[in-house]
Amino acid sequence: MRHFRSAATLATTLLSVSGCTTAPRYAVPASSAPAAFVGASAVDTRSADAGQADLVDWWRGFQDPLLTSFVERALAQNLDLQQAGARVAQARAALKTANAALLPSGQVSGQGGEIYQSLETPIGRIGSAFPQFERSTETYELNVGASWELDVFGGRDASRDAARADWQASAAAAVAVRLAVAAQTADTYIAIRALQARLGVARAQADTQARLVDLIALQYRKGVAAELQLRQAEGALAQVRASAPAIQNQLDMALTALDILIGVQPGATRSEFTVVTAIPSPPAIATAGGPASLLRRRPDIIAAERTLAASNGRIGVAMSEYYPKFSLSGLLGTATTAAGGVFGGNATQANGVLGLRWRLFDFGRVDAEVKSAKGRNAEALGAYRLVVLRASQDVEDAFSTLVQQDARSTMLGQGETSLSRARDASFAAYKGGVSSLIEVLDADRRLLETRDGVIQARAAASRGAVASFRALGGGWDPVAPVTLSTPAM
Repeated sequence: MRHFRSAATLATTLLSVSGCTTAPRYAVPASSAPAAFVGASAVDTRSADAGQADLVDWWRGFQDPLLTSFVERALAQNLDLQQAGARVAQARAALKTANAALLPSGQVSGQGGEIYQSLETPIGRIGSAFPQFERSTETYELNVGASWELDVFGGRDASRDAARADWQASAAAAVAVRLAVAAQTADTYIAIRALQARLGVARAQADTQARLVDLIALQYRKGVAAELQLRQAEGALAQVRASAPAIQNQLDMALTALDILIGVQPGATRSEFTVVTAIPSPPAIATAGGPASLLRRRPDIIAAERTLAASNGRIGVAMSEYYPKFSLSGLLGTATTAAGGVFGGNATQANGVLGLRWRLFDFGRVDAEVKSAKGRNAEALGAYRLVVLRASQDVEDAFSTLVQQDARSTMLGQGETSLSRARDASFAAYKGGVSSLIEVLDADRRLLETRDGVIQARAAASRGAVASFRALGGGWDPVAPVTLSTPAM
């Protein structure tokens, strides 16, 4: 009993010092972000007269019900997002395991059996010499045991902190996937509408030039036009017609990509695009908050910071190996050779153990483990800082694309009006014999290029708006809790 009290006293002492941590104190790295984005003033100027989109559900700001439908279907059905949700569930389970490691573990065990002793073994031969030797022996045992590794120097606590940070990082990474899926869906939808418009322009231009070929062919048959003019017009028509299959190929691939984004078989949504509509116009974007708001909104920044925190905790796990590990274990139960005596007082058995494990002669390996953990922490710090820089780059690039392509589409639109008039004038002059066929064909080529350029610039501006919302971390509410569904297994 005296020894038991000594062990209890030592255990109490260890418990009193438990909770000490070997992990370095962690603080979120300071950010050196500028006060405002370089392109913010241009975006604000452009957005002055436009309706502002809500940053959480930014896709609704494009005022296109079908676009909204596709984005919401993708957020509900996308397979990448389901995988991200499953990774969050795995990280949550790992956190529960780390929490459980801080608590005692227990088990109940029992067994009953019968042994029939051979007389040909040394024990059997010796026992057979006694008159009352029983070859058959029954044994019954029932025990309740418990064990606990005391976290005296905070290694398991640091492991729990690292697991919590990993779980938070996985949740933020899942949100980043959500943002990417929404942006890719909207971007692909806009690309589809742009390709449909380009295909329409190419076909309309082909019809226009086909009428020109018919006119020249009639003149050729009457001997008014030379064969050279007819062949030149036919060659120009073939070039315009040849652009349509290339655009159609891009359109087919974009439609298939959209199907994959919403988790359906290729071709499942093509019927929804039978009616051709205009390219969605980009809504206004609020830049209030500036670069500092990225640290709160961008989930990839949050994930990188939580990964850094997890690596800091694992330094503590490695450093705890310098110190001894203490454990307590105990057992209380009964053991007997008669089934009726299992709960008898004489069958009671108990033991208690205070264990010690110390890598006293393995400090070289522990040193290497600590240095490796510190190296991973330094790597995570560099990755975090790079993510912050690239987040700002994403915003600046997206703002520039939005503003400059918007301006380009306006300029090309003005040029389209002038070139359309020039083409009509050159065609009238050709019919009147004042100008050559080359001037008409050149006017057709310039008009086609300009109309195609207008469509591409408008699409690029809208896609720049999508990229801006994504770069700003739009698509989720950082204040409200994020719920991610895990697919059924």
